[in-house]
Amino acid sequence: MREEPKHGIRAQHTASTITVYQAYPPEIGVPAARDGRFPGVWKRDRMTWIKPSFLWMMYRCGWAAKEGQETVLAVEIAREGFEWALRNSCLSHYAPGVHTDRASWKRELRRAPARVQWDPERDLHLQPLPHRSLQLGLAGEAAHRYADEWIRAVTDVTPRVREIRALVRDRDLAAAGRLLPTETTYPAGDALLAHLRA
Repeated sequence: MREEPKHGIRAQHTASTITVYQAYPPEIGVPAARDGRFPGVWKRDRMTWIKPSFLWMMYRCGWAAKEGQETVLAVEIAREGFEWALRNSCLSHYAPGVHTDRASWKRELRRAPARVQWDPERDLHLQPLPHRSLQLGLAGEAAHRYADEWIRAVTDVTPRVREIRALVRDRDLAAAGRLLPTETTYPAGDALLAHLRA
């Protein structure tokens, strides 16, 4: 079995799009899926985190059971927008091998419209795996571009989330696994990720 790179992006993607996940209360999630865009109550002035990993999103939202995260959205966005965000991102924490010093990292963090965290990927039991999953925080210009330019489709995947969770509870991991989205290594070269690998 091929070993996963520690800092790689695994996602469902096509030649022109990548699917990311977010979880919202129904008053945001339901109209977003219905209209293919976020409703007026969605706060553009707050940082919004997008996650290419379905199972990391399940870990974060507790299989859509956490308050305020009851509606899970699969948001298909333009790869060019996703890659713009990566190019304009800063790591959310100081990394000596990446940043010259802590002060320069803080300056970069203040300027960057996007930030990156690498958190342990999860299995169907939501237990951590050795490799890491990308979380991409969008603020300011990045959040506006995300909402207004990058989105190609928004799908409410909450029913599938509940179905997978029920299968995991019933210990039918094979059936649960068949319902997972197919996530493969996203072709982000070193030029996109070199400044983001801690």
